[in-house]
Amino acid sequence: MVTFLIIFASKKFELKIFSRGTLRDFWEKNGDCELQLKTWYRETEKSNWKTINELKSEYPNASILKDNRIVFNIKGNDYRLIVKFNFEYQLAWIRFIGTHAEYDKINANKI
Repeated sequence: MVTFLIIFASKKFELKIFSRGTLRDFWEKNGDCELQLKTWYRETEKSNWKTINELKSEYPNASILKDNRIVFNIKGNDYRLIVKFNFEYQLAWIRFIGTHAEYDKINANKI
């Protein structure tokens, strides 16, 4: 029996976000938040968060929901971004981006 051991110590994996196109579509319609969404995307993509607490240390105003969903306030809380994270596999899924008024009409824990 041969056992293989692969070591990734020198490679830093970036968090994979699904999907940047969702953000791009939104900022093309709402140009006043383009810079903030691009900044959030770059910072999040380069993060190496292993837990919600690590995320909260960088985004203290983010709200924690059920099932590893996080609500980010974008552009001074004019917009809300809901992202579901899988910290173990370094994956993130954009579940919602909208105005604060639109956010108030959805169930953030289910979307």
